[in-house]
Amino acid sequence: MRRLRISALAIWLVERLAPAYRREALAGDVLEAFQRGRSRAWLWREVLRTLSLRLGESLDSRALRGYLRDYRGVLAFLVLMLGFRSAWADWMYVPSGSMNPTLLEGDRILVDKHVYGFRVPFTHVHLTPGRDPARGEVIVFDSPEDGVSLVKRVVGVPGDTIALAGDRLIVNGTRARYAPGERAVLSRLLRATRAQHPKVFQESGAFGVRHDILLLPDRWALATFGPLTVPPGEYFVLGDNRDNSKDSRYIGLVPRRNIFGRATRIVISFDPDRYDLPRRARFFEPLD
Repeated sequence: MRRLRISALAIWLVERLAPAYRREALAGDVLEAFQRGRSRAWLWREVLRTLSLRLGESLDSRALRGYLRDYRGVLAFLVLMLGFRSAWADWMYVPSGSMNPTLLEGDRILVDKHVYGFRVPFTHVHLTPGRDPARGEVIVFDSPEDGVSLVKRVVGVPGDTIALAGDRLIVNGTRARYAPGERAVLSRLLRATRAQHPKVFQESGAFGVRHDILLLPDRWALATFGPLTVPPGEYFVLGDNRDNSKDSRYIGLVPRRNIFGRATRIVISFDPDRYDLPRRARFFEPLD
């Protein structure tokens, strides 16, 4: 029964995808040989060989050359647009709350991809060095753990010594200062986050960039860490939502080559709690 199903699939592929002048004869020959005891490996080798003939026939056809000629402008536009987005500037969707309250789920952020060096499109190969990320900047990078693109804040550059003590950041021995943040910020958060009794604080002093952070008392997270000295070519990053962020405490330091852009502003934001309707007052809002 299984051989019948396999042969039926093979013949179906040959009859529909083989070159027109060989379809019927080849289908009969292949089926007959397979029924006489030829192996499945032989069968699929013959099918692939036949389909490769069709591929070559298509690549050499006048029709394909005509399509390329007629649509070369569109193809050039697509290549240039994708290259621009890969190497110069792009936008990114924020799917999680790891950067609350600075970034919200549903934000679309503008990413400057050439500020840290112009790259060969679609690669990590730098053509120009650019400048290095600075403490306090919100960066976009490929996770050293699994390659997924993440957005976090730089808190440690090469040579810095970083520590956390009860959620309080310490950079090169300087403790950050904390003051209560504006409670109005909490109203922007998703309902699921507000249900965890979040607290907002304004963090300053450790590296000169004042910004809000979020703590979730009902959620466990690594609140004490280090001290750790950042080696050359590496960066220590944290999410502003300290109790719900997969950052350098868990995935390790971020290599310089993995950092491909700086998040500069929120272009537009859509609220998942309100059927993805646009949020008010989050149009081209700068992050600095």
